[in-house]
Amino acid sequence: MMKTDVAVIGGGPAGLAAALKAAEKADVMLLERGEELGGILPQCIHDGFGNFIFKKMLTGPEYAQHYIDKIKKSNIKVKTKTTVLKIDTDKNIIATNSIDGIMKIQAESIILAMGCREKTRSQILVPGTRPAGIYTAGTAQRLINIEGVMPGEKIVILGSGDVGLIMARRFTLEGAKVEGVYEIMPRPGGLTRNVVQCLDDYDIPLHLSTTVTNIKGKKRVEGVTVAKVDKSMEPVKETETFIPCDCLILAVGLIPENELSKQINIIIDEQTKGAIVNERMETSVPGIFACGNVVHVHDLVDDVTITAEIAGKNAAQHVKEKSEIAEKIQVIAGNNVRYVVPQIINNRYLDSITLYLRVRREQKDAFIVVSDKKKQIFENKERIVKPPEMIKITLSKKELTFITKNELRIDVRCRK
Repeated sequence: MMKTDVAVIGGGPAGLAAALKAAEKADVMLLERGEELGGILPQCIHDGFGNFIFKKMLTGPEYAQHYIDKIKKSNIKVKTKTTVLKIDTDKNIIATNSIDGIMKIQAESIILAMGCREKTRSQILVPGTRPAGIYTAGTAQRLINIEGVMPGEKIVILGSGDVGLIMARRFTLEGAKVEGVYEIMPRPGGLTRNVVQCLDDYDIPLHLSTTVTNIKGKKRVEGVTVAKVDKSMEPVKETETFIPCDCLILAVGLIPENELSKQINIIIDEQTKGAIVNERMETSVPGIFACGNVVHVHDLVDDVTITAEIAGKNAAQHVKEKSEIAEKIQVIAGNNVRYVVPQIINNRYLDSITLYLRVRREQKDAFIVVSDKKKQIFENKERIVKPPEMIKITLSKKELTFITKNELRIDVRCRK
């Protein structure tokens, strides 16, 4: 039996930041199943990280190393190559590694920071044979940037998520030919800046409302069939085209890694596929917190770090002073809002709060409106809002005092 004040599960950017913040006030143990800390960041050798926190553009490894160096100087107990098998509502953790074997860890607080995983071919039901040469975008990224292996020379990318867009550029820089990026939706799935910097700047074609309908190949991918889709997302047979290639990259979405959360019946948001949290980043199970991409998939690692520090601070505080039962204010996703995080707040303890939301559809000259059941308390205009791009709004202490009901509603709408 091992004991700790705070146990952090996951050593990616969220876990690192949460552990460091919690360690300011409590004893912390950090559990990471990989061989090294940093999560996905060591394979993200492009820049674009840390612009808000550090006011400069860092690569993924640089961003991760900043926190890893701090971890090494701290009193945080780090266990890598350690897989967490089970947790319970009493904050008992069953984990295993090759040195300690099966171990039981008793914590006062747990922070879930397991990140997210990529959707695979089986989850999007692409028909065809099962040859070599089909990879998720993250796997291809690791092969090239960490292992030094080129997965193919003629590439088709299905899905226009950010990692897929970045890999289109990466393949091109390594001398491969990217035949095209095919996206089933009528709009790109990644940030506008990545569409411009990764596709437009390299003359890589982006085909919207188009998907892969078949994969051909025996031992190795020989090509894929693509087709336009109609408004019901059904392929239009007469638009089918065969694209010769030796590698198919899947960039078709990310899912929060919540198997451990589901073990103990933490309430999951149907939209985000992550845990429902309050302003403290506390889940529906008292003393168990969640942060980063395990809650919802973020655009920027800076925002992952910010939410992780909130979780770390409050997890440590929970060890000293158990959370009080207080009246909850439900945050409702209203008109043209797909989801809002956090989903629950208690403004008695807040000086301000930042809400993260995504819209359902693109809208120009949009007004972000926050109201309770009786009155509007906040409004902000955006020139344009898009589903792939996160919106952040911060409510001040004064604005929070205007809330008189137990419901806060976020709407995105045009001025009447």
